[in-house]
Formats: sequence, structure tokens, C-alpha cells
Amino acid sequence: MAKFQHDRPMVIIYPIQARLLSGYNPKRLILTARNKVKGNSLLEYIKISNGNAKNVEIWEMDLADLKSVKNFANKFIKEVGELHMLLNNAGYVGGTEVVNTKDGLEQQFQVNHLAPFLLTLLLLDTMKKSVSIKLPGKIAFTSSALQSTGEIDFDNLNLEKGAYWNPFKAYANTKLMNVIVAKELSRIVQSENIKTYSLHPGVIKSNISNTTDYLSYFILSVMLFFASPTEQGAINTLYPVLSPKNKDTGKYYHEGIEREPIEVAKDREVTKKLWNVSEQLLRERGMI
Repeated sequence: MAKFQHDRPMVIIYPIQARLLSGYNPKRLILTARNKVKGNSLLEYIKISNGNAKNVEIWEMDLADLKSVKNFANKFIKEVGELHMLLNNAGYVGGTEVVNTKDGLEQQFQVNHLAPFLLTLLLLDTMKKSVSIKLPGKIAFTSSALQSTGEIDFDNLNLEKGAYWNPFKAYANTKLMNVIVAKELSRIVQSENIKTYSLHPGVIKSNISNTTDYLSYFILSVMLFFASPTEQGAINTLYPVLSPKNKDTGKYYHEGIEREPIEVAKDREVTKKLWNVSEQLLRERGMI
């Protein structure tokens, strides 16, 4: 694992890598949690497992509530004001259900794509001011190998046509969006000393589904039975980001190894439209 810069503040959306990162004793490690009680339990686990928790904080944020994301960003800018690493590690599988958030958006689309996209936009200027050639910024999006089965249907981003028969199709679509956003963001910030990544950690033992769809639950349970330990997934996502040997940006990594994503991820027209549509949805809700 790469040597970690102790003077780097950072933000993590979903705290799967928390224990490993806290072991490097960063200046300030902020973990987000929808449920503060569960977040505090994670903090206790970190203290027991490696003792390096004095610089670790739990902040509340709910990706299914865009106002919560904006409030988190505003608080971070006001109280921290410095950012070197942002790990967008959200993953929610909704199965064949169509569940909308309070923002009127399909939950997988919002939690996996739009909310991390919003947080990244809101914190981007803070990162630009914090980084340098010597200490470049890092922005990562946890994607999935299922991005290879995804598609971008602009008439069905919110499952307006109804749920797919494949319980993982909508999830795959949002994971493809993660790849597209990471790649496009690398182009936008190419002169800002910021590198971006999209990453498939492998099939790991984590709680990514709250669905009541029994078929989806069964399939996911079988997959997780054969899954790698959570810690291996964390290593797979952190290695490309932290390795000093990796000078690339905007690339997609499968279990820590660079891979080519699906062809549509390289389509400039699709990329531009997805970015613009995402921004428009956020503007309509007063988020940007």
C-alpha cells in the first residue's frame, strides 16, 4: 500500500475503507453516515481494531436527501475548508422495485449517481484550492463490473418506464454513470492537479441492498456467499488511488487493475448529455 500523507484531510461517503485509512493516522478523516448510531459503532470498531481514531469523525449525510448532501458540503467548507481526497463509495441495489426519494428521483439513480455527483461539484473548488503538484487531489467513484452491462437511456433515468426485469440493470446503469463522470471530470480538472478514478472493488461482503424484492435478495445473498472479505475490496479501491506508481487519471480499475470500460463510457455526446442533464436536475431542485 502506498505511504499515506498525514497532513491530508479527506472525505469518504460510505465508510467501507475506514479502518484501513485510519491506520495511516491522517490529519482529518471524515466518514459520513446516514445513521449516526451506526456511524458511532464504526468509530468504536476503529478504536478497538487499530487505536487510530483520534482524527476520525462521523458526520451525518443521507444520499437519498439532496438537501442533506448540500448541508454536509456547506458544513465541510465552513468548518474544514481543505480537501485532498474524496472517495465516493456509495452503492445501493434496488432490485425490481421503483422507489423514489423525497427529491422525486429514483433511489438508485440518486444514491449511486446524482448525490455523489452533487457532493463532488460542491467540494470541487475547495479541493482546487487545497492541492498542488507535490500533493495532488484525488477523487474516486466506486463503480462495479456491472457497468459493462449498463446503458444510458435518457428517457428512463428515473425508471419512468418502470423497473427492469433484471434486478441489477438499474444499478448497472448508475455504475456506468460513475465511470462516465470520473472520466469526464478528469478532462475538466486536467490542469488543476487533481486525478480521478472509477473502481470495481470486486464482489465483496457489504450491505449494499435494502430491497424487499425477494428475487434480488436471493441472488445477492448467493453472490455475497462467494464474495471476498470487505477488507480486500477496500484494498482494491484504495491501491489505484494511493499508489505513487499510478500517474494516470480518469481510468477505470477492476480489482485494482486498469481495464477498459464499456464503449459508451467513451462516447462524448452521451457524456456531455449526462453531465448536463444531471446538472439540470440539481438546478431544478435548488442544489447548484
